[in-house]
Amino acid sequence: MRERSVRPWLSPLNQRRWQNFKANRRGYWSLWIFLVLFVLSMFSEFLANDRPILASYKGEILFPTIVDYPEEKFGGFLAITDYRDPFIQEEIKANGWLIWPPVRYSYRTVNNEIPEAAPAKPSWRYTKEERCSRYAQGVDDPNCVVGNWNWLGTDDQARDVLARVIYGFRVSVLFGLVLTIASAVIGVSAGAVQGYFGGWTDLLLQRFIEIWTSIPVLYLILIIAAVLPPGFFILLGIMLLFSWVGFVGVVRAEFLRARNFEYVNAARALGVPNRTIMFRHLLPNAMVATLTFLPFILNGSITTLTSLDFLGFGLPPGSASLGELLRQGQRNLNAPWLGISGFVVISLMLSLLIFVGEATRDAFDPRKTFR
Repeated sequence: MRERSVRPWLSPLNQRRWQNFKANRRGYWSLWIFLVLFVLSMFSEFLANDRPILASYKGEILFPTIVDYPEEKFGGFLAITDYRDPFIQEEIKANGWLIWPPVRYSYRTVNNEIPEAAPAKPSWRYTKEERCSRYAQGVDDPNCVVGNWNWLGTDDQARDVLARVIYGFRVSVLFGLVLTIASAVIGVSAGAVQGYFGGWTDLLLQRFIEIWTSIPVLYLILIIAAVLPPGFFILLGIMLLFSWVGFVGVVRAEFLRARNFEYVNAARALGVPNRTIMFRHLLPNAMVATLTFLPFILNGSITTLTSLDFLGFGLPPGSASLGELLRQGQRNLNAPWLGISGFVVISLMLSLLIFVGEATRDAFDPRKTFR
């Protein structure tokens, strides 16, 4: 007797694809590792922040990570509370309690308590005397608190490297996902129109794409990024101008192959609109190749953003950026933890996406059968 499927909401074809995907163990576990890292990075403010996650002051529960409380609430006079100030910490602890995130720095927090000039080496490499030298002078040194350690050191502006890696991972993945999805929508639509109508429509659009792809993309992006003010969405729009072309070829080929099939001709004879035929009957066939390309296009988007940040034409100065971390590593060869941290994170992220792409390719390959 045939075993009942554990996923009855999937069609038999999709169940076979899922089994083929799981059969690629490297890609399957890479997907889960990447999803765990991405979900954790979405809560970066609760993992690395210079504000407590939760606080209690005089019987009132506060959420400093979400709400900006004025310092006068704790006996100060500033508009924004600096929770790293020893006076504020002692005041809150005397009238309540604090719950800090695992890393007590945000990506833009400057650590003025490091015992040497920035970039400072990882805190676990300092001796107890080096870390707590100010205690001998009777000064409360936050650096002696374990939660204030710079596990991966600081950059040349005394900002915590681990916090910048966490936030930079989120920015890179979100940028790549948005760019990949937008590029897929435009590229698939253009390829569908070309392949379905053919004739002069296909000829003119194909000549336009050939001219468009002959433009040196990286140089043009550098020129435009140097003229326009830096920003997440400006950079996204610039890169979107060229990234959608990668989806056109495979979708166009599928529509050219299937546009004269019998079921398509029958649908035309019954008066079904072209839009319905394209996106309901032909597009599912083209989506197989599109979904296979998605992880690799996502990889390319992240790599391009990292390259632009490394060259100084990417996100605004001060943003959490892995490419900017690599550039600091190149400028500060005496601080190897900068380049090593950026290289390891980028390599891990791109490797996981490549493995997921390989598993996706196996899942949609009709020649592969799960045994």
